[in-house]
Amino acid sequence: MSADLASGPRGMLEPAPLPGGASTSLVDRARGIDTVEDLPDRYRLQVRAGLLDETLKLANYSAVTHLIIAVAVAYFFWDSAPRSYLLCLLAVVAVVIVATIYTNRLYRRTYTAAVSEVGVARGYRVSGALAYALGLAWATMPIVLFAPASSDERLLVVAIAAGLISDAYVVGPLLSVSYLFVVPVIVGSFAGLARSGEPIAMSIAVLLLVYATFVVLSVSRMSRLSRQRILDRVRVEDQSETIGLLLNEFEENASDWLWETDAAGGFQHVSARMAEALGCPIELLQRRSFPALLAQQVGLRREAGRNVELLEQLRAGRPFREQLVEIETATGMRWLQLSGKPFLDQRGHFAGFRGVGSDVTQSREAQARIAFLATRDPVTGLSNRVAFHETASKACAALDTEGALVSLLYLDLDGFKKVNDTAGHAAGDALLSEVAARLQAVIVADAQVFRLGGDEFAVLHRGRDSAQAEVAADAIVAALREPYLIDGVRAEIGVSIGIARAPRDATSPEDLLRKADLALYSAKEAGKGRWQCFDHQLEQRVQRWRELDGAMRAGLADGEMELHYQPLVRLEDGQVVGCEALLRWMRPGHGPVSPAEMIPIAESTGFIITIGRWALRQACAEALTWPPPLRVAVNISSIHFRLAGFFREVEQALAETGLAPGRLEIEITESIFLASTPHVLENLSALRALGVRIVLDDFGTGYSSLSYLTQFPVDKIKIDRAFVRELSSRPECLSVVKAIMIIARDLGIDVTVEGVETEQQAELLRARRCDSVQGFLYSPARPAQEVGGLIERIPEAIRLARQPLRAAG
Repeated sequence: MSADLASGPRGMLEPAPLPGGASTSLVDRARGIDTVEDLPDRYRLQVRAGLLDETLKLANYSAVTHLIIAVAVAYFFWDSAPRSYLLCLLAVVAVVIVATIYTNRLYRRTYTAAVSEVGVARGYRVSGALAYALGLAWATMPIVLFAPASSDERLLVVAIAAGLISDAYVVGPLLSVSYLFVVPVIVGSFAGLARSGEPIAMSIAVLLLVYATFVVLSVSRMSRLSRQRILDRVRVEDQSETIGLLLNEFEENASDWLWETDAAGGFQHVSARMAEALGCPIELLQRRSFPALLAQQVGLRREAGRNVELLEQLRAGRPFREQLVEIETATGMRWLQLSGKPFLDQRGHFAGFRGVGSDVTQSREAQARIAFLATRDPVTGLSNRVAFHETASKACAALDTEGALVSLLYLDLDGFKKVNDTAGHAAGDALLSEVAARLQAVIVADAQVFRLGGDEFAVLHRGRDSAQAEVAADAIVAALREPYLIDGVRAEIGVSIGIARAPRDATSPEDLLRKADLALYSAKEAGKGRWQCFDHQLEQRVQRWRELDGAMRAGLADGEMELHYQPLVRLEDGQVVGCEALLRWMRPGHGPVSPAEMIPIAESTGFIITIGRWALRQACAEALTWPPPLRVAVNISSIHFRLAGFFREVEQALAETGLAPGRLEIEITESIFLASTPHVLENLSALRALGVRIVLDDFGTGYSSLSYLTQFPVDKIKIDRAFVRELSSRPECLSVVKAIMIIARDLGIDVTVEGVETEQQAELLRARRCDSVQGFLYSPARPAQEVGGLIERIPEAIRLARQPLRAAG
């Protein structure tokens, strides 16, 4: 019963003491038969209410039947039984029946509002009380009517009693109500039969008792089945409600949504998220067919393989998982990810599809963006090295096409580093973007530009005429050499280009890039700002470099290298004041290897450091045999000198050989100051403090700056041979040399001039008070064992050479 029923007229729902002296306590005890205490708390109330509801569903029909039977009893026994009893029985039954119909109607009107424990408990008590009252009323019928009745009337009494007992099935779901009604009827019937005292009546009583026992047991089992059935229904409803809440929560808050179609493919369930993803109202989607929607998309798009695949799955009734489809909507192209399974109806026939879907458009766009960025240079927007290899691989794979030709233009900017270092990286990026724009403006339609990294670019050119690539290279060189205006600052750079062609030079992207790089190196060597095509001599030179790189390492270890010494002569008196150590390599079976070829290779690989350490120790050891204070000068690569702790290597070499620090000169070039690091200054200061002399070699060429003489501690400068070569023919060269010597003298720095080959050159330098010279005039570089003879021979040779000059003077 509902809470509303419980709040109805108190006189109706709280029955007075029952006939026969019974009270509601008997009803309460009988109600214990319907115990549901073993059920979970959330199901107990609903099961009790369900049992009461099922019991009352037939209560009105049963009540009317009881009223008809009461009228029939009064009619049949009106002449043979006390009329007062018949009227009283009819009145009691009528009152109970009216009360039952009223309370049942009240229950039907209020049951769906809210179910409460109090209301159901009162419903049980009212139902039990009415059933008990009706049972007591009918229990009097066999007691009063059976004994004095005729045989036909007795048969009628037994039949009515048996029928009344069978009425327990009608109220069977609520076992307590059934027992409260039927037990009094059974007791009254047995008492009425026993009262007559006749043998046949006792036999009927026994049979009636057996029948009643069967009815009671059957009703008990039916009640248990009803309770289990109601419990199962309540559980299913509870689970369905939970599932419904979860599904609603899922569809409202999750990114996925549910969908369902019927056997024909029409949408049966369309969520708001699905309608939003498809850009279509829910009402319109519910009138559309899913296969028809996919088929329409296949007709709209040329590349709709995924849609076709899903369409086949739907038509075949096969399950699918995370299938991607493209749907053209009013808001643009949408990507949907769908999973679905077919389901069957009660007869086992295909009934449609149920599944889950999600809108993955944003993730697909993000993936596409990531894929785009993975092949794009973020600074210039050009395709990057990854895209270059992919494109070049496809181009090389298509070389079997008749007449196909692929040209690779490998670009390296000239002077970009200077702009980047002086103007800053932001200006460098802006310059790279401008270079990319100019490249895209000058290339033809069948070419593509890539940025490979740093200031390196590539142009992949397709065509049937190799001259087209050279024309493109000319256009690129001309376009990129034009001045740039970056943030209001004028910048000028150039470009060097190496060209390699497939299939003539290479057939793979790696080889094509490598050979274009060789051509680029050749263009750089030739003076930059130009292009150079690959030829096989470049590759031979690379092979030569690789061969010498390996051979020089073995040669140093095997003693194939040695130091030769070129004397430095003091112009004042012709005395030898020192020697410069020069590396010589006599390669067995190949002859001498020029230092001009060997040193660049060693510097590019870093092996020059190993050579420098060996030369330093060897020169110190061999100079120890010379008469003091003769000095030895050792050339040290800028790579080696920039190492932290280089001065300790010098200190260790002097300690191992025993040479005095003042007899060692370390020759360095001006390039070391371009990337001056704390290690450079530390090594310079430490060597000076040690007593080792610092010589600045090749002064006057390259990046020479007079500021070096004041900023860095040096003991001597060596003027490059380029000024001496034209000393007699070009007065300006003599002026430069004179100016350098004046500045050096004022700063207390010695000056040595290299490349002196004639006596006239020596006399000009002597007149300008040059400190010392070296060159072929006195001696080329000689092995260590000949240095002693040179020390004695050179002064005598100078003296003899000067005599004719003095006589002529």
